[in-house]
Amino acid sequence: MSKKFKLRKGDEVIVLTGKDKGKTGKIVKMLPKQMKAIVSEINKVKKNKKPDNNQPGGIIEKEMPMHISNLAFYDTNLKKGIRIGYKLDNDNKIRINKSSGMEIK
Repeated sequence: MSKKFKLRKGDEVIVLTGKDKGKTGKIVKMLPKQMKAIVSEINKVKKNKKPDNNQPGGIIEKEMPMHISNLAFYDTNLKKGIRIGYKLDNDNKIRINKSSGMEIK
């Protein structure tokens, strides 16, 4: 059974907790089975990579998955994290901003 989330790939989100609290970024990839998302330029760690035939080894920086509960949709107009709700419009499910009632594209 796949899980349904109000956040989607490509959404601008703000980090609520952790070392990157207050930073914003776009969701690059969703991992529904783990309830996590990978956000660009957030939760970066240094990994030691062994060299293989295609690429050299060394220390690389990569983004690690973050739990969805630590992320909130970022409203660029209000400049803060908001909650998302749903509204039915002609049998179409539309995401809305819970505080202002505006539609989210």
